[in-house]
Amino acid sequence: MSSESTSDSPLLTRLKGRHRRLKVRHQVFKAIRGFFDSQGFVEVHTPQLLKTVATEEHIEPVQAGDRFLATSPELEMKLLVASGLSPIYQIARSHRQGERGSRHQPEFAILEWYRPGNTLDPLVEDLQNLFAAISQAVKGSTQFFWQQRPIDFGASFPRTSVQEAFLNEAHWDPLTPPLDPLKFDMDLVEKVEPTLGKGGPEVLERYPAPLGSLARLAPEDPRVALRLELYVEGIELANGFVELNDPEQQRQRFIEASEAIVKLGRTPPPLPESYLEALPNLPDTVGIAVGVDRLVMLLADAADIADVVAFEHLEA
Repeated sequence: MSSESTSDSPLLTRLKGRHRRLKVRHQVFKAIRGFFDSQGFVEVHTPQLLKTVATEEHIEPVQAGDRFLATSPELEMKLLVASGLSPIYQIARSHRQGERGSRHQPEFAILEWYRPGNTLDPLVEDLQNLFAAISQAVKGSTQFFWQQRPIDFGASFPRTSVQEAFLNEAHWDPLTPPLDPLKFDMDLVEKVEPTLGKGGPEVLERYPAPLGSLARLAPEDPRVALRLELYVEGIELANGFVELNDPEQQRQRFIEASEAIVKLGRTPPPLPESYLEALPNLPDTVGIAVGVDRLVMLLADAADIADVVAFEHLEA
C-alpha cells in the first residue's frame, strides 16, 4: 500500500508563516479588552451595514447595494453616548476604498472609545496607560524592539503642536490662512511625520481648524481644532477629538465636505440626519480611534501590515 505525499498550497504556506504574529494579535486584543474592562468602560457593537457614513473628503466608503460598509463606528458610538451610555469602547472592522500598502488595508481593525471630557488631556492619559498595559501583557515589558529600533511605551508621551512641528520641519505656519490642504498633506507626509515618535509614542495635536471636521475648535483660538494624532516611528496609530456637539456647525462642515467630494468626481454619501438630530444631546465628550493592525505590527516586529492579518484583502 502506497501513499502520496501532499504539499501545502501557497495560501496555506503563507498562513502557517503568520501563526506567531496572529498569536501576538490575539494577545493584543485580549489586553485591550482587559484594560477597558478594568477602567469601567462598556464594550459595544455597532452595525457594519449603514444607510450612510460620516461625510469626509479624504475617506471613500465602500458601497454594498443600497448601503455602505462602515468606514468607522464613530457616528453610531456617539449616538450611544448621546443616549446616555458612557464611557464606551469597541473593536470594530472598518472598510475604505483605495487603501492598500505596507501601512494600509481596505479592511482593518479599529479600536474606538468615548469618555467624558472637554480637553485632549484625558485621551493622552488613556493612550499612555493603554499602550503601557498592552506592551506589558504582550512583551512582559514596556520596552521592546521594532525592526531593530528601540521603542518605549512606558515613558510619558511628548506633545507637539501642529504649528510647532510645521515651523520646525516644513518652515511655514499652517495656522496662517488660507490653508493649502494639498501642501499641508504633502509636507506632513514627507517632512513632519518621519520626525515623529522616535523611540516611542509622540502626540501631534491642535490641528488647523479645517482639518478637524468632527472636532470642537479651541475656545482661545478658533484657528485650532482640538484634534490629536499619535505617532510611533513616523507611523500614525491614533486620531482623536474633543467632539463637536453643535448640529449647525456640524451640518455646515458635512456640506462643505460633500462639495469637496463632488469636485473630486465622486458622489458624497447622504447627510447623517439622525446623527445631526441627536447631536445636541451629546455631552462634553472626547473620542479616539486606534489602528489595531498597526499596533500589532509594532508589537509583533512586522514590517508590513499584511503580516499581522490572517488574510490580505481578497486573498481568501
